[in-house]
Amino acid sequence: MAAIPLCEPIEKPVVRIEHDLLGDFALPADRYYGVQTARALENFRITGIKLSDFPHLVAALAMVKKAAARANRKFGILSDAHEEAISEACDEIIAGSLHDQFVVDMIQGGAGTSTNMNANEVIANRALELLGHGKGEYSALHPNNHVNLSQSTNDVYPTAVRLCILRSYGDLRGRMDELRLAMQAKGEEFRHIVKMGRTQLQDAVPMTLGQEFSSFATTIGEDIARLDEAARLFREVNMGATAIGTGINSPIGYSETVIEVLSTLSGEELVPCPDLIEATSDTGAFVSFSSVLKRIAVKLSKICNDLRLLSSGPRTGLGEIRLPAVQPGSSIMPGKVNPVIPEVVNQVAYQVIGHDLTVTFAAEAGQLQLNAFEPVIAFDILQSIRMLTRAIEALTERCVKGITAEEQHCHELVTNSLAIVTALNPRIGYENATRIATLAQRSGRPVADVVLAEGLLSADELGELLDPQSMIGPTRGETLSKA
Repeated sequence: MAAIPLCEPIEKPVVRIEHDLLGDFALPADRYYGVQTARALENFRITGIKLSDFPHLVAALAMVKKAAARANRKFGILSDAHEEAISEACDEIIAGSLHDQFVVDMIQGGAGTSTNMNANEVIANRALELLGHGKGEYSALHPNNHVNLSQSTNDVYPTAVRLCILRSYGDLRGRMDELRLAMQAKGEEFRHIVKMGRTQLQDAVPMTLGQEFSSFATTIGEDIARLDEAARLFREVNMGATAIGTGINSPIGYSETVIEVLSTLSGEELVPCPDLIEATSDTGAFVSFSSVLKRIAVKLSKICNDLRLLSSGPRTGLGEIRLPAVQPGSSIMPGKVNPVIPEVVNQVAYQVIGHDLTVTFAAEAGQLQLNAFEPVIAFDILQSIRMLTRAIEALTERCVKGITAEEQHCHELVTNSLAIVTALNPRIGYENATRIATLAQRSGRPVADVVLAEGLLSADELGELLDPQSMIGPTRGETLSKA
């Protein structure tokens, strides 16, 4: 009996052809994105940082698309089958699937159109599979006609970015609170250590090291409150605005419905903008939030400057605290350890300050009914959030928690300081106090010795006034119990 010839295996196509207003385009058959995304890949090779690098943004885009599909089904303009397939595809993306298909560069021309179409195409092609069709068979379910129904980039993109920020800034807030608690703990640990306070890098009056660290905790707490206030601005979204805020191509009542659905899906309390035309061109919330991020960066950098100064030396600088050693500090100087964690936080702060300037310029550059520069606004704000979050975590875990105090050195600096003469003002007058400070500086003698030699105060009076612990608050004679 003759052998039956084996059938040749059917080879799957390597590419598929899609078409847009510019013509045909061949792209790999296994890609879930389509022709418009592929063109954006060619056009925008800018940062090398893709949408997929910000998972919260990808998930937010999917939530917006699912909410739109459900609202469209409710209004009877999207079939049950289409809505269910689109929603299931969105659920997969929200859960973390297909993020590698969100490939367009974060900075792009077109006011975010490439981002919106990347989402439309990926969702459409996955929904087609769920319906039993092949990728690219858009006659069955179309990226624009179905996934983007009742929408425009101009309401989808800013809404997704706002939702992304609401869902991601909590990580930054949490790290800030951890840093606040770490500073507060150091404030308690160092509350009994008296040291010199300084203004303009010159000795001022005594304080405690605990007071210094507690002030760091307070300023971080203030910034957490400002961050929460600014984030609340993002709860107002312009879904339903479509192209410029008039709501063209969407059903009456769609805006309120889609926002209600999106609130439920995301767990965020979102509200419609009172004026959709104003909202579609307005970037004020981004400017305000970026400004708070800059404020956080500026104040963190100042704290890091202080930590570097207070730990300088260790023998020829201030040397009042010691930072934990996390790596060798020099390729040529043995034993040298540098304050690398505060230094990296300083550099992150400079980046965030620069991002804020970019956001400011981009917001100002908007024209008429749209701001075309929202992609760089979104990119820089999300970059700032991510960089600050990581920098603050490093500062807390690899620096602040391991700080130790040089208690004896702090005591010696206070004892030898000329600035403690300030405490004598109420008893001997400003002119006498100035003269005493000048004599002490010229002779190299301690302030107490000069005062006694001049016969201005008795030893007991001097001891009471120059007791360092009596000079750290408004109440004289109060002593601090050691921790």
